[in-house]
Amino acid sequence: MSEDQQQTENEKEMNITGHLSELRNRLIVTAVFFVLFFILGFVYVKDIYGFFVNDLKFTLNVISPGEIIWVYFTMAGLVAVIGTIPILFLQIWLFVKPGLTPAERKASAAYIPAVFLLFIGGLAFGYIIFIKLILPFLLSLNDGMFNELFTVDKYFKFLLRVTIPFAILFEIPIIAMFLTSLGILTPDFMRKTRKYAYFVLIIIGAIVTPPDFVLQIVVAIPLIILYEISISLSRIVYRKKLKKHQEFMEQDSFE
Repeated sequence: MSEDQQQTENEKEMNITGHLSELRNRLIVTAVFFVLFFILGFVYVKDIYGFFVNDLKFTLNVISPGEIIWVYFTMAGLVAVIGTIPILFLQIWLFVKPGLTPAERKASAAYIPAVFLLFIGGLAFGYIIFIKLILPFLLSLNDGMFNELFTVDKYFKFLLRVTIPFAILFEIPIIAMFLTSLGILTPDFMRKTRKYAYFVLIIIGAIVTPPDFVLQIVVAIPLIILYEISISLSRIVYRKKLKKHQEFMEQDSFE
């Protein structure tokens, strides 16, 4: 192997090592923030717990000492996840930033707050659906037949099973825009597969809600609207991408 080839290989290895080292550092930063937010949630766990049980018309019970610490870790973990999401995406953006053009940096930076706000919006929507629709419906089925005893772990596990899917599904617009910018997804494809997407969203709505047709429709309609918004946003990104490509081709032809 010649000296030039050897030097090129060494430079590649140094670049790979440098990238891995930077990635490790950014993951460490993210982990540090996760721990800090976890500690913050642990300190204010009573206030957080009070917020979730404030609208309940019944008392939550614990049947083992382990459930008490489970509540602390669950509340603190929820705060840590929510608080770390923007930090994680910021670190990812800073990692790929050197390989982006100034226009791409400006456009991609807007994804960071959007991802966080949509995640929060999904959690809030899921929580409202749970408190205002799902929980009253389930309690109405009792009609005095049973003695109600709600434990903390069962209640919050059920609550998270309903709200977390909404938080993830609310990221559909951002995912659609990102995949469109990469050329993986097009608005035409989303329009052609609209009926299949509706079917999947209705199934998801049926999974996270009780077997009541009205509730399933109430949940599915916002998700379908969200999908239509995703198509519109994908169309905007796709048009900008085509415009840039056309300008590049015209400039290349002119030269």
